[in-house]
Amino acid sequence: MKAAVVHDFTQPLVIEERPVPEPGPHQVRVRIEASGLCHTDIHAAHGDWPVRPTPPFVPGHEGVGIVEAAGAEVRHVTVGERVAIPWLADACGRCDHCVSGWETLCTRQHNSGYSVDGAYAEQALAHGDYVVPVPDGLDPLDAAPLSCAGVTTYKALKVSGAGPGTRVLVSGIGGLGHLALQYARLAGAETVAVDVTDDKLALARELGADHVLDARVQDVAAEVQKLGGAHAAIALAVSNASFQAAYASLRRGGTLVLVALPAEGRLELPVFDTVLNGTRVIGSIVGTRQDLAEVFRLHALGRTRVIRETRRLADVNTCFDEVLSGRTPARLVFDLR
Repeated sequence: MKAAVVHDFTQPLVIEERPVPEPGPHQVRVRIEASGLCHTDIHAAHGDWPVRPTPPFVPGHEGVGIVEAAGAEVRHVTVGERVAIPWLADACGRCDHCVSGWETLCTRQHNSGYSVDGAYAEQALAHGDYVVPVPDGLDPLDAAPLSCAGVTTYKALKVSGAGPGTRVLVSGIGGLGHLALQYARLAGAETVAVDVTDDKLALARELGADHVLDARVQDVAAEVQKLGGAHAAIALAVSNASFQAAYASLRRGGTLVLVALPAEGRLELPVFDTVLNGTRVIGSIVGTRQDLAEVFRLHALGRTRVIRETRRLADVNTCFDEVLSGRTPARLVFDLR
């Protein structure tokens, strides 16, 4: 089988032939149909973060495909079923985080395309308990980005407290942000979209944002405060300056949800203002299997759109350059069918 492999953090990925893997007792082997390109994959391939993956490894945590083989202990999925391979490859299942609905905080978790090989390949192994079934009729090219970009922003909206009558700022209308904007609208919130490129600003208007701000020429915080301030701000732009602007946009009692992970991410908080204003600043990392099932159901019902373009896995390095240059419309998806 062909796979895109990271051998060195300073070198391009290599497309190479690898043996088709055999699943262990709790694993399934998935014939990958589609695999989304997340910015995290680029961070992984470049070794940007403090905890680095160990080369050689196969990136990819937005994999969707058909189960072709299953280990003897697999009970929850069957051969022939379409499933998603998300970021959470597996967790211990027993700690207080796992049993209380916060499996994504488990300290013994493994992550697809990071600590275990992921979905930039024609075939991939995954834990049978942690893949998520994809509803019939849902296009795998849509399901792939929903497996991370979708569930990550859906969870961020959940923890933000956004709901009817609230005002939500979405900072960065890209692969994640265009979905976050839709989830905020589904929640009944007034939406403020912020970006720095003409095409992303146009996309925000197309998706129905109530207010669209160009951070290149407008003071985001001042403009949002004129509206009454944001009850919640979802920080998706990979920029420290965008974090500061999102924080300053909050109304009293507002919540800043940090999602983007710049390699040198920093946020300086004024303690006095944070305390007096009752401001909350929280981090949100992807979502659970249940969250992803809900994301899939919403999309199957026609409530969301995935803005995407397809690419070949052979062009993975060029695609990384596209993402880093900001030239992508929203999400790139490798079509492996």
